[in-house]
Amino acid sequence: MSDRPRILCRMTSSIDGGLHPSRYTDSPDGTVKDWTGIYEDLHDRLHADGWIVGRVTMAEMAKADPTPATGTDTPPRPHLFQRRDAAPYAITLDRAGKLRFAKGDVGGDHFVVLLGSSVGDAHLAELAANGVSYIVSDSDEIDLPVALATLRHDLGIETLLLEGGSGINGTFLAAGLVDEFSIVLTPTLDGAAGAERIVATPDGLRGKVTLSLIDCERLAAGAVHLRYAVRPAQ
Repeated sequence: MSDRPRILCRMTSSIDGGLHPSRYTDSPDGTVKDWTGIYEDLHDRLHADGWIVGRVTMAEMAKADPTPATGTDTPPRPHLFQRRDAAPYAITLDRAGKLRFAKGDVGGDHFVVLLGSSVGDAHLAELAANGVSYIVSDSDEIDLPVALATLRHDLGIETLLLEGGSGINGTFLAAGLVDEFSIVLTPTLDGAAGAERIVATPDGLRGKVTLSLIDCERLAAGAVHLRYAVRPAQ
């Protein structure tokens, strides 16, 4: 068995590759105005132990002001787990410690922050005081395989939904850490200028991975749920 959780990259797309449902055209039958509802219903149906996003995505949910912690105790390293029975967990990468949290969860999903080694004790103390769990890497760059193994061994996370932007999706994929793509393809158009990507990597992926169809499920209003297994290219 793998030392890390099974990771499913979950995204929603319009026919023309748009990744922001707020810009999508309406459903053909006019019943769906907000496609995020279908995405969230599927999210819940997957019954994963947690979900993970990048700092920019998490910043939409973590908007607290800095609140320096009181006390003189040195916060623990390399990790602090304030809850070990909180699945699903809301996990984010915040290498430099820029995010601020007002409490330890979002919608009941407990926060776990992955940090680089240069993050100071003051920030760790603030996270601890606000009920947030964290893992600090040995290096300034987040060691994803080690962090994921810790999430599995210490928190029992067996399945994790990767729901970030193209950058974090590409980072995980390039590191061989994505097992499956779970894509909701909607019968819509975006039409906005500028290329969007489900995955972006500096060197591209041609010759590196292959995708094999697992299932195609018809959803409401003409949307489909496409599942692809990810394998290294032969």
